[in-house]
Amino acid sequence: MKSHVWRPLWVFLAIVAVILLARVFLVPEDFGVHETGYMYGWYREGNVQEWKDPQPKYLGAVYCAECHEEKTTGRDASPHGAIQCENCHGPALGHPDDPPALAIDRSRELCLRCHAWLPYPTSGRMAIPGIDPQSHNPGEECSSCHDPHHPNLEEM
Repeated sequence: MKSHVWRPLWVFLAIVAVILLARVFLVPEDFGVHETGYMYGWYREGNVQEWKDPQPKYLGAVYCAECHEEKTTGRDASPHGAIQCENCHGPALGHPDDPPALAIDRSRELCLRCHAWLPYPTSGRMAIPGIDPQSHNPGEECSSCHDPHHPNLEEM
C-alpha cells in the first residue's frame, strides 16, 4: 500500500495509544461503576464522603425561630410567612458565630421585587399590595415606615 494509507493509520493508532496511556495515569483507581451498578453512574468512590460533608448554606426559618421567636411568631400568619428569613438577611451558614449578626438588605429594590405595582391581571401580582416607587416615598427605605416581620400592621 502507498504511504497515503499507512501514514493516517499510524497517526490514528498513535492517538489511541496516547489516550489509553493517559487514561492509566490520569483516571483515579477508584473511578468507575461500583457495587450499586449503574444506578449512580460513573463516580469516584473515594469522593462519596466529600459529597456528604458540606453544610447547607441556607438553613430556613425553623433555624431562625430557635433564637428569634419574637420576629417569626406574627410573621408566619402574615403574607410574608411564605418568604424565608434568609431572603432578606442572607445565608445563615455559620451564624451565630460567624458572622455574629447577619447583614440585612434594607434596600428599596428588595421590597420592590414583589411590591412594585404591576397592572397585569393575569400575572397574579394584583393580589400583592403594590406601590408606584416614583410617588410612594421615593428614596426612603421601606423598613423606615413598614415592619417586614409584621406586614399586616399599619405603618409604624
